[in-house]
Parts: sequence; structure tokens; C-alpha cells
Amino acid sequence: MTAKIVAIEGIDGSGKGTQSGRLVENLLGEGRAVSLLSFPRYSDTRFGAAIGDFLNGRFGSLEQVSPFLASVLYAGDRFESKALIEKAVSECDVLIFDRYTASNIAHQGAKVTAAERDEIIEFIEGIEHDVFGLPRADLTLLMDISVELSQALIRKKAPRDYTDQAADLQEADVAYMSGVRDVYQSLAARGSWQAIPCESNGELRSLDDIAGDAQQAVSAIL
Repeated sequence: MTAKIVAIEGIDGSGKGTQSGRLVENLLGEGRAVSLLSFPRYSDTRFGAAIGDFLNGRFGSLEQVSPFLASVLYAGDRFESKALIEKAVSECDVLIFDRYTASNIAHQGAKVTAAERDEIIEFIEGIEHDVFGLPRADLTLLMDISVELSQALIRKKAPRDYTDQAADLQEADVAYMSGVRDVYQSLAARGSWQAIPCESNGELRSLDDIAGDAQQAVSAIL
């Protein structure tokens, strides 16, 4: 058995965790064997703990840390989790990632100029897939939401295990988050992606409607 891999992506506050959980429930209801992994794994890997430190400002501001170096932390978190990923791929029908390699590309790509973006995309994909041997996603779903609405949703988040702040370095930087969304939208033009609008007329769409769109997209590859 080889699982289909579905990655749920989007800027902070876009509802990735909620929709990943909904998708798991829906697929289990169909009798599928499903596994869910969420990244970063702050409390479970050495690199995950270092990511928490980075997001809390231990290594400096976003501008002070090279995106090429930061990208290795995120890739390393997944490399430490490779055994879990391979086990899920061998045992399940569907493996769902709440953030995967595209998250690394979007967040680090937002920190460089458009002229430098191809270089960092090639670097990250080379590290994640060629050097570390992580499998590529069969389908990536972009939970697309405006930065303004995402900021309102971030303020409602429950406490996280890696920070005691209401918003980490990335979440608190509105201009940066706008750049991340721009990179995600450019990535979503790829054939293995599907963008799912999470708002309509400035209001959040119902969670059921968003989940229905996600379920339909995943069903098409099963």
C-alpha cells in the first residue's frame, strides 16, 4: 500500500489545522486508512524546538536570519520525522500534512526579492526532496485567505506549545504575511495544487463549505 499524500497549506490563521482535522474525519467516514502529521513538530524534534526558538526571536529578527539558513531548520524537522512519514505512507490510504515542504518555500521565499526566488525554491526543494529524500505531495490544497481576516483569526488562537506570545515573529508581521500569501498564490498555479477560497465578501466561509471543497479535491485523486 502506498498512501496518497495531501498537503494542507496557507498563511497563518487560514484554518489549516481545522481543515486538516475535518478532512481526516471525512476520509475515516469513507472507510479510508488515514494518518495526519503537523509541522513544525515543536515538541517532538530537535529541529522543531529550534524553530520555536527562531519564531520567538532567539536568533534575531526575521530580517537578521538568512532565509537559506532558516529553511534548513524546517527541512530538518521533517527529516527527523522521516521514519514516521515512511511508516504512514506504507500503512495508510491517505497521509495528510498540516504544512509540508511548500510552507518552507512560501515563508522563506517571501523574504527574498522576486529575482532571488527561483534560487531559494530550487535550494529548498533540493534539500527537502533530493538530499533528505522526503516524498513529494500528490496534491497540495491552499487555504487562501486575506491577511486582514487571517490576523483576526490569529488573535483568537488558543495558546501554542512553542510560544507564550499572542503572535510569533512571522504572525505579527503583516507585510511579511502578505508576501507569504503572494508566494503561495504563485505556487498554486502548479498542476498538483488547488486553491480553496476561505472567505467570501470579506467574511469567513462556513467551515463545512470549505471542508466540502477540500474533500472533493482529494476524492478526485483517490
